[in-house]
Amino acid sequence: MGKAVRAAPAPAPQVGFVSLGCPKATVDSEHILTRLRAEGYRISGTYDGADLVVVNTCGFIDSAVAESLDAIGEALAENGRVIVTGCLGAKGDIVRETHPEVLAVTGPHATDAVMDAIHAHLPKPHDPFFDLVPPQGIRLTPRHYAYLKISEGCNHRCTFCIIPSMRGDLVSRPVGDVLREAERLVASGVRELLVISQDTSAYGVDVKYRTGFWNGRPVKTRMTELVQQLATLGAWVRLHYVYPYPHVDEVVALMADGKVLPYLDVPFQHASPRILRRMKRPANAENTLARIRAWRDLCPDLTIRSTFIAGFPGETEAEFDELLAFLDEAKLDRVGCFAYSPVEGAAANALDDPVSEEIREDRRRRFMEKQQAISAERLARRVGRDAHVLVDAIDGNVAIARSGADAPEIDGHVLVTPARGLKVGEFARVRITSADTYDLHAVPV
Repeated sequence: MGKAVRAAPAPAPQVGFVSLGCPKATVDSEHILTRLRAEGYRISGTYDGADLVVVNTCGFIDSAVAESLDAIGEALAENGRVIVTGCLGAKGDIVRETHPEVLAVTGPHATDAVMDAIHAHLPKPHDPFFDLVPPQGIRLTPRHYAYLKISEGCNHRCTFCIIPSMRGDLVSRPVGDVLREAERLVASGVRELLVISQDTSAYGVDVKYRTGFWNGRPVKTRMTELVQQLATLGAWVRLHYVYPYPHVDEVVALMADGKVLPYLDVPFQHASPRILRRMKRPANAENTLARIRAWRDLCPDLTIRSTFIAGFPGETEAEFDELLAFLDEAKLDRVGCFAYSPVEGAAANALDDPVSEEIREDRRRRFMEKQQAISAERLARRVGRDAHVLVDAIDGNVAIARSGADAPEIDGHVLVTPARGLKVGEFARVRITSADTYDLHAVPV
């Protein structure tokens, strides 16, 4: 009797993925992709090769809504079978009204719901024979850096923001889970951990800073203690979305000691006390300036990044001038500015004295012109100094790198020439030779 021939297994179904929005959404996408691979699905890099497509959307401002709706429309046109998740999915029926043919719609931070929808429309493969997922999960970032999300949601109720209505109140991840994930990422080759959340300073508030455990050691669920432990892993640690609560001083002390990168991303948003109150933000710019001076006294190499809104409802020319004066005094290193954009569902839409779109854009332009001069001045001070950089890419004879003062995607670069001997994902020592508005130029040391 002849030997039985085992039929080749059917190819695993393929899922395409489009990820839009902020780093928090990127982490959500990574969790979904990790689950997909764990269950034996393949990930398709094209619409044609996919059995269905998942689109993770952003819905924060009007331009992001338009981009998300366009991305859904493109996926439908190219593939036809689309599941929508993310912040836009939490904004009522806008997705269904615009694209009624989508297979399913979920909100943000909804991995289980997305997987349920995928199972319903593309049953998962049967019993994969081996583990298809690396320990660090599936990531969308380059191999040498990764976002580490420590909490979900937010307890603030800023009038321009609808994130709490989409993502809910603050929910901190168990500190042991965060540290174990960070440990796996570093073991996989990650050289930089970017700590993100809606409000990093509030980590642990919801659980009253209770004690968790990592590698058998007790660790408080609190920003300072979390950062202290992350600093032991040997990677760069960069902090984003840090509100200027008093205990941030403790973290700046760790930066001064060289434990973590001397970099703070603090969303100040404005400087006029009245406008800050209308935004429902902390409303004392003088205290903010004093805090910035104290941080720099403690850690002179500190880089401060922030974001601001120009043309918020009710903002007068005098109050905008207050904002410009704040820039002159604070001399922040990295700054972004948005012209106020009405967001559907935001309380700010009901405020009186809206500013015209033309004036909003003009103030944003004037703000950025002033900040460009400040940025160029701050960067010029680094010429002639040595810097420790992480190489992101090689372009011909130029290495595109970043120093501790440069977050990926949002800040400038250190352009190193020649690139000979430098490798992507590796650290290098360089000397800064010149500076422009946003970037530095350097040679290897």
